[in-house]
Amino acid sequence: MKSSFQKKPVFRLAFCSVIAALETVLMLLTGLTRIGTYAIPAFAGMLTVAVVIEYGCKWALGVFAVTSVLAALLAGDKEAVVMFIALFGYYPILKNVLERYFRGNILRWVLKFAVFNAAAVASFYVATLLLSVPASEFTLFGVYLPHVFLLAGNVVFLLYDMSIAVFVRFYAQRLHPILFGKQ
Repeated sequence: MKSSFQKKPVFRLAFCSVIAALETVLMLLTGLTRIGTYAIPAFAGMLTVAVVIEYGCKWALGVFAVTSVLAALLAGDKEAVVMFIALFGYYPILKNVLERYFRGNILRWVLKFAVFNAAAVASFYVATLLLSVPASEFTLFGVYLPHVFLLAGNVVFLLYDMSIAVFVRFYAQRLHPILFGKQ
């Protein structure tokens, strides 16, 4: 049961605004380090879990939309913005929906990996064709390795999905009581 102040529309808007602001700040930091292109959008998207838990998918989609627009306008690393918009920003919302409505473990995982692979391939083409990211970004020791990167990305995606599940439990058990009091 939500407390009375947590039910108020102004508190809901404030909470979602703070999450969107935190995600946007993280997206602004993507230009500071090379690993920021992938790690920071993943972490920023994970903050959406709090909105999904507290207010549901509709409010979380609003946070995703606001963060996506602000990141596209303000962030320096456009490849990171593409990664956020193509996958990491909405995946915690999609994960919630898939786990709620698809009880079959195999079908759920097939759908999750299908979404990841479609997003990864789309991000690759957007980055190379529209953002003019040089092919050297996808080269290791002089060998062009997009397929190997996609395979490795699937392993990392599996770990990301599991880490979201761990964060959901952490949020529900530790952070929610701190933010909203014991209920």
